[in-house]
Amino acid sequence: MQKVVVIGAGFSSLAAAAFLAKAGYEVTVLEKNSMSGGRAQHYTADGFTFDMGPSWYWMPDVFEHFFQQFGYQVSDFYQLKRLDPSYEVVWSKEESWTIPAGTKALGHFLEQYESGAGQSLDRFIKQAGVKYSIAMADMVKKPSVKWTEFLQLKLLTGLFQLDLFSSMKGHVAKHFTSTRIKQLFEFPVLFLGASAGQIPALYSLMNYADVALGTWYPMGGFLEIAKAMQQVAEKQGVQFKFNEGVSGFEYEGDRITRVKTAHASYEADLIVSGADYHFTEQLLPQALRSYSEAYWDKRVLAPSCLLYYIGLDCKLPDSVKHHTLFFDTDFQTHDKEIYETPKMPSDPLFYMCCPSKTDPSVAPEGKENLFLLIPIAPGLTNDDEATRERYFDELCARIANKFGVDIKPHIIHKRSFSSSNFKMEYNSFKGNAYGLANTLMQTAVLKPKIKSKKVSNLYYTGQLTVPGPGVPPSLISGELVAQFIQQEIPSTK
Repeated sequence: MQKVVVIGAGFSSLAAAAFLAKAGYEVTVLEKNSMSGGRAQHYTADGFTFDMGPSWYWMPDVFEHFFQQFGYQVSDFYQLKRLDPSYEVVWSKEESWTIPAGTKALGHFLEQYESGAGQSLDRFIKQAGVKYSIAMADMVKKPSVKWTEFLQLKLLTGLFQLDLFSSMKGHVAKHFTSTRIKQLFEFPVLFLGASAGQIPALYSLMNYADVALGTWYPMGGFLEIAKAMQQVAEKQGVQFKFNEGVSGFEYEGDRITRVKTAHASYEADLIVSGADYHFTEQLLPQALRSYSEAYWDKRVLAPSCLLYYIGLDCKLPDSVKHHTLFFDTDFQTHDKEIYETPKMPSDPLFYMCCPSKTDPSVAPEGKENLFLLIPIAPGLTNDDEATRERYFDELCARIANKFGVDIKPHIIHKRSFSSSNFKMEYNSFKGNAYGLANTLMQTAVLKPKIKSKKVSNLYYTGQLTVPGPGVPPSLISGELVAQFIQQEIPSTK
């Protein structure tokens, strides 16, 4: 049997490992941390359970697809709850929008703020649904090694419906005139790595995921997904080795023969790296790297984050929702400070998640679990404790201003996490949190390739390669690389 070593146990690695083992490869996963999940790890403290990474469960069809390939359903492993309302948007102390679930309900809601918005929403979501269908069926599931993969009549015809050459900002403006409504539909691309004026209108497919497919929550938190995927992989025969950070390789010519960690070395016929692409390349000698440092420095990255994990000794008012977006400062200024003139934000937007409003298991009885996130530019180095405290104080003041509760006296657990932590914990290039930006010039074939150009048996998966950032794309990425390897080097099963 072909021996495959998978580096990392994030979602893309878990998917790749499971599919390869199912196809008959002997698969070992090496993970530097103590659990699977990659950036979707969790930790427990003082009776609280904190998701450290993803907190929005969109595109449930992608998760269902993964488990169905192995004869399971999502419900065999964890329970999903659709959030209704989906989330709240805070515009000011006096004004906030509670966003209802579903196209029809949202259309009725938006009519209060713009005449005809309901019909406009129907058209907008219908177009977004077409993009979603084309992209999911014919585009994102390509390995994107060469342009000829996209020379199919069905896909070429569909390209005219994908709006690749118009911006998300312009596309939204064609449907709505209200500034608030436009910001509402531009927000999902905030984490894709460029402003709405630079991101292709193709990504209105994310609005379809939000409005039509819904915002969900996996009871128990996002680690339940990683645990489920690990179980599926283990049932296929995958071996997991935790606390085994990869430190280098042994070679025969242009082939890697062994993968080294601090404790052992592992024989390998094939290597799949779900670790940070740039980090993996740094483990190779210069002559075997596919991309130069100049190349990486020119890549446009999705944002990093300044995160806070907070445990409170009290319950927050019922008006606090599971997801809350604080858009009570200038949207455009923060956008520019991420993408155009990178610096720590002067007056940031931020996101608050209170999963204990939905899931009692993540906090002790009578207490509340909070997750706060400020998107920031990647590559920043000034995330010292004083800076983190200054931003935390500001966020607490705005939460108090909106909900009438000063959370600071009620904090019994607090931890922050930012760029330097992303580098240390996940070997993240420039401390990015979301991978490579989904700009037009970094789409499909223009992304770093899933196969090394110089090392004949090294492959890549994850959010710095195709199809891009996010949990569902990571699952797709793992399946893609597994299929590509099977075509190139079939197992001996």
